[in-house]
Amino acid sequence: EVEELRVKVHGFGAVNVEALTLLEGLESREKELVSQRNDLSGTQKELDSLIRRLDRESREIFGKTVDRVRDHFKSIFRKLFRGGQADIILLQEEGVDLIDQGLEIKACPPGKKLTSLSLLSGGEQSLTALALTLALFRANPSPFCILDEADAALDENNIDKYVGIIN
Repeated sequence: EVEELRVKVHGFGAVNVEALTLLEGLESREKELVSQRNDLSGTQKELDSLIRRLDRESREIFGKTVDRVRDHFKSIFRKLFRGGQADIILLQEEGVDLIDQGLEIKACPPGKKLTSLSLLSGGEQSLTALALTLALFRANPSPFCILDEADAALDENNIDKYVGIIN
């Protein structure tokens, strides 16, 4: 039995005296990696929370901006056309995120029925587009804006309206 145990011990080979040092190094590396994993996990939770907060704030800001632009658009449209009605409608699609939903622009110059924008004259389409552009600038002002050729599709009467709203 003793001889059998000697053969087994001899079969183990030479004793690695560096094994304890190597084990300490590996344990130290494991602690470092576990600490890094915990840091990454905590950071991921913080980022997920930040993304949810930014999504929520973006939806709020988007909704408020659409409302402000809508109010300005209605007002500017009435001034440009000296009456009529216009609106920006946020399409409510089920299962679609608020920010990904479409917008519908309705315009009804005085004396006309509410129609799609494509059925308006070129001048009316241009004035409607200008009303929307100016509404966007009123909702979110810019230090300057170049409206090059903005009056190109307008006749003299509509140019006077355009100049009146720009001044």
